[in-house]
Amino acid sequence: MNAKPSSITGHLKELRTRLLKSVIFLFIAFVVCYIFADKIYSFLLDPYVQAVKGDPVERRMIFTALHETFLTYLKLAFFSSFCISFPLIVIQIWKFIAPGLYKDEKLALLPFLVATPILFILGGMLVYYLIMPLAIKFFLSFETTGMASGMPIQLEAKVNEYLSLVTKLIFAFGLSFQLPVLLTLLGKVGFLTSNSLRTRRKYVVVMIFAAAALLTPPDPITQIGLALPLLLLYELSIFTVSFVEKK
Repeated sequence: MNAKPSSITGHLKELRTRLLKSVIFLFIAFVVCYIFADKIYSFLLDPYVQAVKGDPVERRMIFTALHETFLTYLKLAFFSSFCISFPLIVIQIWKFIAPGLYKDEKLALLPFLVATPILFILGGMLVYYLIMPLAIKFFLSFETTGMASGMPIQLEAKVNEYLSLVTKLIFAFGLSFQLPVLLTLLGKVGFLTSNSLRTRRKYVVVMIFAAAALLTPPDPITQIGLALPLLLLYELSIFTVSFVEKK
């Protein structure tokens, strides 16, 4: 039986309300993040500062265009506001779909909604506390004093390039860490099984390393740093899908 027009109109109004609230959350977070953009910048710069601490070479960050730092702060504010607003946006999505679900369906979906932001944060923490310091030291190892060639090779990092690299890695790791959520959901709806995940493990290993090569800079530190956690998360997905099948 077709839904009544009034019911459809009510759903559309509810959807508009939820979208409007999400946009308002995002806008307010953007304004706040832009006000504190310099502090957010200092926080994201800290892995670089710690990696070069005690270095005899005097380090600095540079920009080569008048508007570069301003645009970088805008991008940084938008990225930060999205990360802050993401849990609130997920709550709005949940409030929109929850009234149409049975109690057991709500209980089944709730762990996925909780796990999504947690896994994203874990991926970002891995980048910030481990991957970035190791990658910075790896890249700095290619500097030379110029004893042989007569001209030294020294890094002078640009503000926008450094922050673009950090935010790209955080976003890439955060999204990649959603692998258990995605595979468990697919297992729950019967699209795949734990046995199929086990039998395709060798193909998945190749795919994971290929994805890590595409999502990260061309250095072994970040590529292996993304691939190894994804392999562990894939094994965790096999366990969670198997648990769902038993349930």
